[in-house]
Amino acid sequence: MPGVMFGGSQYIPTVKHGGGSIMLWGCFSAAGTGRLVRIEGKMNAAMYRDILDENLLQSALDLRLGRRFIFQQDNDPKHTAKITKEWLQDNSVNVLEWPSQSPDLNPIEHLWRDVKMAVHRCFPSNLMELERCCKEEWAKLPKDRCAKLVASYSKRSTRVQKRDKTGRRRRFAAVWFAAYL
Repeated sequence: MPGVMFGGSQYIPTVKHGGGSIMLWGCFSAAGTGRLVRIEGKMNAAMYRDILDENLLQSALDLRLGRRFIFQQDNDPKHTAKITKEWLQDNSVNVLEWPSQSPDLNPIEHLWRDVKMAVHRCFPSNLMELERCCKEEWAKLPKDRCAKLVASYSKRSTRVQKRDKTGRRRRFAAVWFAAYL
C-alpha cells in the first residue's frame, strides 16, 4: 500500500531496576521506518504539532512517499486540537477520518513490541542508554516487516461504520498511522 504511513508514541521502560522510562514518537510506512524522536516532558497539542512539524513531512520524504500520503492518527485530544488540525491543513496533509472510540488497529503497535523486546536484550542502565538503544533498534527494523504489517493491516481491517450528523452511514478505513511509544 504505497502512500500509507503509520506513526505513534509509546513509553519504553528501562530494564535495570525499573529506573525510568522515555516517551518516543515514531512513524513508518511499507517502505520502512521513519524518524524516531524522544518526547521530553508531558506532551500537549503544541508539542505534538512541533513533533509533526519537525518529523512528519521529512519522514515522508525520506521514505519516498513525497507529499501524497494519508496520515492516520487516533482521536487523542492532542491529535484533534485546533492547533494540530491547522498545522495539518496548512501543510496539506491528508488525514484519515477516524471514528471516536474505535478499536486501536494501528500496526505500529507491533513495531513498538519489537523494539521493547530488543531493548530488554540491551540492558540499558540509564535513560540516555535507553534512548540510544531504542533508536538503534528502530533503525534495524526490517523494511519487509514494515511492508508486511501494512499489507496485513489492509487485508484484516474491517470497515467501521458510523452514522454521521445526517444519519447516513459512513465508512472508515485506516491507511497511515501515528502513535506514541
